[in-house]
Amino acid sequence: MPLTDTAIRAYKPKNRPTKISDGGGLFLLITPKGGKWWRLAYRVDGKQKTLSLGVYRLRPRQTS
Repeated sequence: MPLTDTAIRAYKPKNRPTKISDGGGLFLLITPKGGKWWRLAYRVDGKQKTLSLGVYRLRPRQTS
């Protein structure tokens, strides 16, 4: 089930980094300080790798 904006905002930071799966290897990593980072887990030659895709924004960007 895909993550929604409402569901992401509802998650609160814990004592350890928490992974919330979105499916297909995509997950949201929530740090103890409250940072929310999109990550993608994938495999190359049987070894798991993680790609950082950026920060989850809590408010939309303002348009010019």
